[in-house]
Amino acid sequence: MKSEIKPSQTPDLEDPKFGFNSYAERLNSRAAMIGFAAILIIEYTTGKGLLAWLGLQ
Repeated sequence: MKSEIKPSQTPDLEDPKFGFNSYAERLNSRAAMIGFAAILIIEYTTGKGLLAWLGLQ
């Protein structure tokens, strides 16, 4: 049997700020919520839908 030597300390690594990780997903969901709220405010204040506001309808 081989005995494994285990490290005495675990490194304190930061999560990466890009790629599919919890930080990126949280940031994306917050941006989506802000965008959705902004669209609702635009539709309420102008009385038009988003497509009409952008001139696409």
